[in-house]
Amino acid sequence: MSYYFTKILPGDFDSTISKVTEELKKEGFGVLTEIDVKETLKKKINVDFRRYKILGACNPVFAHKALSAEPHIGTMLPCNVIVQELGENKIEVSAVDPVASMMGVKNNQLGGIAVEVQMKLKNVIGNLK
Repeated sequence: MSYYFTKILPGDFDSTISKVTEELKKEGFGVLTEIDVKETLKKKINVDFRRYKILGACNPVFAHKALSAEPHIGTMLPCNVIVQELGENKIEVSAVDPVASMMGVKNNQLGGIAVEVQMKLKNVIGNLK
């Protein structure tokens, strides 16, 4: 089982970030964090890297359900979505598969929550054009 799902799109990096953020909103997610990996690697270790951002997405309803069922699940939140530049006019968007990431957690209440979040994140990726 893969731990993520992904889609490669034509377009520019910044407009893709905007599209991803909008699709996340449609599914009830907000972006809590945005990590610019390219900038961070350049600043911290002086390495040049492709454009790559990690968006920490959170759906508060599902986060509350998960935290109520498993108090330490916050170690696995928020749901990460990455946007990376593969080449000129070629962008890849990938999201964590919450079902795969929850497999190591022994809590039956999380299974249904993970499936619902998985469906929402698959919608986000699937709706990108």
